Amino acid sequence: MKRIKIDRSKCVGCLTCVTACMVSNDSLDPRNRIVIDSENKYAPIFCRHCEEPECVFTCMTGAMHKNPETGLVEYDKEQCASCYMCIMACPYGVLKSDSLKQQEIMKCNMCAHRGDGPMCVDKCPMQAITLGEV
Repeated sequence: MKRIKIDRSKCVGCLTCVTACMVSNDSLDPRNRIVIDSENKYAPIFCRHCEEPECVFTCMTGAMHKNPETGLVEYDKEQCASCYMCIMACPYGVLKSDSLKQQEIMKCNMCAHRGDGPMCVDKCPMQAITLGEV
């Protein structure tokens, strides 16, 4: 299974990954972000598609679920009750509601619609974001 890997020592905080996410998903909001940690270093934040995802465990409707084939945590907006339990449960704070479509949750889908992997990985000029086997 491939996952996004981050080398924080290479990140310069340019926000190219954030912009790439917005472009790839045709959205005004990104599904990732960059913060500055307690050591004043840039820290890209992405969905980790956890082994035991709290967002999935707290989802009452099954809208948040783990795909057994890919291991990715996926979101089905048709099943979502907009209770936001997944947002509150995520220990990494990566889930949020879409600012335009308040009834939808925004989360990384590894740019499945592209067919050639996450755009943030392709566009990172410092190669701080890569795709690797877990």
